[in-house]
Amino acid sequence: MKGTLILTAFMSSEICIYLPPSYDMHEEHFPVVYLHDGGYLFRDCLSELEEMMIEKELREFIFVGIKPDNRNDEYSPWFAKAITAGFSDFGGQGAQYLAFLVKELKPYIDEKYRTIRNPENTAIAGASLGGLISMYAAYLYPGVFGRIASISGSFWYAGFIAFMRSADIVHLGRRIYMDVGSLEGTRKDNEQRNMVAKNQEAYGILLDKGFSREYCQFVTHEGGDHGHSFFLKRFPTALQWLFPIKMISCSRR
Repeated sequence: MKGTLILTAFMSSEICIYLPPSYDMHEEHFPVVYLHDGGYLFRDCLSELEEMMIEKELREFIFVGIKPDNRNDEYSPWFAKAITAGFSDFGGQGAQYLAFLVKELKPYIDEKYRTIRNPENTAIAGASLGGLISMYAAYLYPGVFGRIASISGSFWYAGFIAFMRSADIVHLGRRIYMDVGSLEGTRKDNEQRNMVAKNQEAYGILLDKGFSREYCQFVTHEGGDHGHSFFLKRFPTALQWLFPIKMISCSRR
């Protein structure tokens, strides 16, 4: 590993912070990507990401991974009944979780590390329910997150498509990346069987709300399924699209 990985705690939450290879070489500031599920999306493909950074195929980032206490509660925007027998209901604590991230954790990260604080250089990203709560954050905090990645987002979640249709979303100056595997949901007999269709519908809503295809990308990966290995393959591509290498990195906060 060329960069620095910091495992610590903040307000009782376990967080994982990654500082890029050149962080200690100069005084430049860096864009920040906040990730759910402990940040496994960057931790489990870190060698590939670092190689891309060193080869100038990817911008250097500060990554911040937040480990959930109960992901079904924290990554759900409102209460919903369980969709599988034997599993707990969804607690609907998404707004509280995002408020913690925006009002507590982000100010701490901005104060302690050399971050670029504006929305254009602040991303939120996740997969599955992590993709769902990332999209929810795009609606709740347009002045914070200017880059959003929803990898295989759980848009089957009860009421979320209706929420997207009724709620306003800021689109100017923002980039949203969405994707889904063509095989996702094919073996399910609950709401998850609609994974592909619901992702397509969510994308269509964003276009209707004013996003152009230049700033809102949706990719269907042929043969892709819903799982860790598939998410990891797509994460570097999501970063490249959200932060084009041609973008000029501002060193000011």
